[in-house]
Amino acid sequence: MLRKILPHPFLTLLLIVVWQMLVNKVTLGNLVLGAILGLIIPLVTAPYWPNRPKLRSLPRIVEYIFIALWDICVANVQVAYVILFKSNANTHPAWISIPLELRSPEAITVLAGTITMTPGTVSSDVAADGRSLLVHCLDAPDPDSVRDGIKARYETRLKEIFE
Repeated sequence: MLRKILPHPFLTLLLIVVWQMLVNKVTLGNLVLGAILGLIIPLVTAPYWPNRPKLRSLPRIVEYIFIALWDICVANVQVAYVILFKSNANTHPAWISIPLELRSPEAITVLAGTITMTPGTVSSDVAADGRSLLVHCLDAPDPDSVRDGIKARYETRLKEIFE
């Protein structure tokens, strides 16, 4: 019964929070409207998510979010340094193919989104078989260490969360 009313409880909570951030004013009316949207949107979209992923560990999700936020802050400083102080001749842009152990499309999407949100890197393509991700780096003097860092910091944690 509860599963029919709340098919995606995390999505419901996320929609309420995002709504409050969009209106930028916490009032009872805004909270009620956010709750209504948070209940209706998952109900309407539930048929499109027949095999939704099971998230394994809430503490791991929170850890992943904090690590990604920290990496985004650090990357902002690194990109600013590259832009302000490095000449074009001293930068080493690179295309890096990252072999994936992840199999869940949702986990691959989160990994690609995290890479793209981190300044200085962008995910450009996923192989047709889903076994590798093509990433462009603004400055990667050692592409192997970038690949290994992404696998160690993000992919291993996403495997624990999604698989």
